[in-house]
Amino acid sequence: MNSAQVDAYLRRLGVAHPAWPTIDVLRELHLRHLQTVPFENLSIHLGEEIVLEEKRLLDKVLGAGRGGFCYELNGVFAALLTALGFDVTVLAARVYGEEGRLGIPYDHMALRVRTVDAGAWLADIGFGTHSHYPLAFEERGEQVDPGGVFRIVEAGPDAAGARGGAPGAAGAADLDVIRDGRPEYRLEVRPRVLGDFAVGAWWHSTAPTSHFMRSLVCSRVTEGGGRVTLSGRRLTETAADGRREERELTTDEDVLTAYRDRFGIELTSVPTVRTA
Repeated sequence: MNSAQVDAYLRRLGVAHPAWPTIDVLRELHLRHLQTVPFENLSIHLGEEIVLEEKRLLDKVLGAGRGGFCYELNGVFAALLTALGFDVTVLAARVYGEEGRLGIPYDHMALRVRTVDAGAWLADIGFGTHSHYPLAFEERGEQVDPGGVFRIVEAGPDAAGARGGAPGAAGAADLDVIRDGRPEYRLEVRPRVLGDFAVGAWWHSTAPTSHFMRSLVCSRVTEGGGRVTLSGRRLTETAADGRREERELTTDEDVLTAYRDRFGIELTSVPTVRTA
């Protein structure tokens, strides 16, 4: 990522160029990303190819003013943080589904980010509803965040009875990320690269059982700490205290206006869920 791209990225986030890669800077970038770059899976239903390469992600997020899902958002955020001097490690995770079952390998991407003043942090702006701020990576107690109460704990054996990580290696065990008492995903600590997630992105973009294939979503955190979400034609606004307002958008014009005014996304046609 060159300096012009960094400047353009920071302008989209509404953040001044930081002087130093500190925890305060990381917290601001994390929150502003959630507020300005939506979590969305529209490309899947618009027939747009998802390519996990830095240039393509920058073209989408900066050039087209779009968002994306985990691989895209955390992938491009990793590039920005690296360019700003943070030490970034890309990590793979498997998301907990029904009855506590773990999803596919490379199901999700998250980031371990080291700052110059406060150690390592779990940054994840690509999970949808999640923490508003980075989580302390080495902390094993409760971490209170506007998005909930989180814990990062050493994971137990998986369904096959296996434990992640290298046996006997300090800090190498898989970690469970827990929100409000429920596990969200199992995080591997082995470093990965962006290209490792191509199969996961392909599966989520094509498999009939993928929840991304079965629904449309476009969502972001609001400046007041709530969330606004457009799922198909249903616009949901959730306040920071949990109060919800929902309404159905009856015309295509209303839907396109909502994408533009609430998420900054300019579309020429209303996306619909793919049937094949």
